[in-house]
Amino acid sequence: MEELVKKAKRGDAEAFISLVENCKETLKRVALGYLGNEEDAADAIQDTILSAYEHLSRLKRPDYFKTWLVRILINHCTKIWRFNKKRSGIEEEWIEVPAEPDRAKADVEFRQLLNSLPKESRIIFQLYFGEQFTTKEIADILKMKENTVKSRIHRGKEHLRLELIQEKGREKSEA
Repeated sequence: MEELVKKAKRGDAEAFISLVENCKETLKRVALGYLGNEEDAADAIQDTILSAYEHLSRLKRPDYFKTWLVRILINHCTKIWRFNKKRSGIEEEWIEVPAEPDRAKADVEFRQLLNSLPKESRIIFQLYFGEQFTTKEIADILKMKENTVKSRIHRGKEHLRLELIQEKGREKSEA
């Protein structure tokens, strides 16, 4: 990927297209997870690609391309979310995202787990467990301290553990 970034920075449009193609699924999942609908997610992705292309020369380390791209995406998602919230006055809603048939069950279960988390932990869980970013990369993307990311992951895991215990308790009492 680093070689493609270097080529793209030298003006090779095909290399840039290849880079974006390599990150396409990650961009879709993050945008859908953040915004909850395909139209807004598509707008955010389109704006992200344009911004990345225009500002590629600002990328200092080629090995951070994907992290840099996701950070741009989250900035665009935040703008769209704020605009929609102001326009509609409706609080954020976490919506189920349709998945590919072979991954549908796992994606639905993962989305349900994300839905049960506190709002501030959802994007962190999506990036950490869904996209396999490191805590350092997530901290860079979200512009927060790495220890904050780690503590939110820890609290989120604890929240999910307690929820699973309660669910098992409800199942036993119903039986």
